[in-house]
Amino acid sequence: MPSLSRTSSSASPPSPPQVNETSDGAAEIRLREAEDRLRETIEELQRRQRLARLLHPPCEHADESCVANAIGNLCQSFLLSYGVRVGIGILLRAFKLARRQSYSSLLDLKQLVSEKDLIVREEACRIGLLFGGFTGSYHALRCLLRKWRKKETPLNAILAGSVAGLSILALDDSNRRRTLALYLLARLGQCAYNSAKSKDKFHLWGSHLRHGDALLFALACAQVMYAFVLRPESLPKSYQDFIQKTGPVAAPVYKAVRDCCRGSPVDVTSLSAYLSNRRNSNFVKLEEFPSIIPCSIIHPDTNSCLAHNAKAASATFRKTFPLYFSLTFVPFVVLHLQKFMDTPARTCWHAVKGAVRSTTFLSAFVGIFQWVICLHRKVALKDHKLVYWVAGGISALSVLLEKKARRGELALYVLPRAGDSLWYILVNRHFLPDIKNAEVALFCACMGGIMYYLEHEPDTMAPFLRGLIRRFLASRISNPGPSSSRGGSYSYLRTLDAMKKPNLQETREAETSSSEKYNLESIPGL
Repeated sequence: MPSLSRTSSSASPPSPPQVNETSDGAAEIRLREAEDRLRETIEELQRRQRLARLLHPPCEHADESCVANAIGNLCQSFLLSYGVRVGIGILLRAFKLARRQSYSSLLDLKQLVSEKDLIVREEACRIGLLFGGFTGSYHALRCLLRKWRKKETPLNAILAGSVAGLSILALDDSNRRRTLALYLLARLGQCAYNSAKSKDKFHLWGSHLRHGDALLFALACAQVMYAFVLRPESLPKSYQDFIQKTGPVAAPVYKAVRDCCRGSPVDVTSLSAYLSNRRNSNFVKLEEFPSIIPCSIIHPDTNSCLAHNAKAASATFRKTFPLYFSLTFVPFVVLHLQKFMDTPARTCWHAVKGAVRSTTFLSAFVGIFQWVICLHRKVALKDHKLVYWVAGGISALSVLLEKKARRGELALYVLPRAGDSLWYILVNRHFLPDIKNAEVALFCACMGGIMYYLEHEPDTMAPFLRGLIRRFLASRISNPGPSSSRGGSYSYLRTLDAMKKPNLQETREAETSSSEKYNLESIPGL
């Protein structure tokens, strides 16, 4: 009997360790259950917060009121656009003084920025009101629509962009408004096409071509140069003056060519007065109804067409380099001031390199156009309107000298000019009705579409345009960052998940070993 009791006592396991381990496991289970209940409570709270945001969506500018946000963006965009325009004007004035070899006057502010010689104040103010007015009203309308409609949808961006587009009325010139509206129409078409193409809904023939942008540029330039020679009234006055000053042919000669193509009598008196002031007077006898205007009248100072074309290209380079340098340097400095302050020498080098490349492209354009015109006069006896359309398309091949990314930008810049000219011609011939302020309505509609693509499909926009609009909007709507509406509950859940995931495998192993330890069936003999 005593031996039996000793055997039984020795076979029984010690009870205190089993009690401790069981209590530790129960505590861990209770802790897990508490965490699960806390997670469910937090998720329910977040669900209610999301529902409340859908019913009453908050504005993204939590640190200031809607009015302060709109006014602040208005002032910032006004000063930014005003500074860009004034900076370009001052730099062009400095190049003009340097060309006169009046280098001491560069340090004289009276000559550099005087109201008499630098007339940019009104234009800069109008441009500032255009950009500033659009930015401020857009932000104000977004907040108003968000609170009125009690939801955030793409329609808000479309409505706000369309109504804010009325800021185009800050420009008093209807031609400039029409050009800007057509430019935005081309950009909107680009966004819509890219969106449809990304969704496999539409694909335009030729878009896969390597030089499709150059083809579009050539078609636009053909229309523009045809309009400049034969229908100059269909182009804006400033654009006419730019082409006239850039090219080597005088205005009376263009008028004679236009009259010749139309079959009208040539103004022999004005043409003779122009030719009398040229160095060489070995031109043919002028006729009132010539079949073609010869090269001796087009370039009376040079007998050789090849020498004339080379001279025209070099003269174009000297005349347009200051403009391209200003358009490259000033906007970069104003829009990216910190980068300029960090590396000013690199910025100047990139501006010079870009200006040289763009000026070379424009010089080649002028030279090729004049070469085609002279070549036609060597092989033909009668002039034709189509020659100038073809000459514009061939000379546009010089765009291949530009960077690939810039070719599309140039094509979409010239395309509205061509559309503007075509619009004028069709209205003038009564193919389209002449609707007053139609360009304002078109601009508003295009801005609504542009703002939709900016906020909801930004990848469909060209990087240049997307970056420019976001820079002027200068808001968290257009530069989305991490949402501030996520509170401590969201952070707690993320931390809890981060702590739980690394320990998940370890917990499973501990549970497996614990089940094996306390499983009676695993003990041999039981």
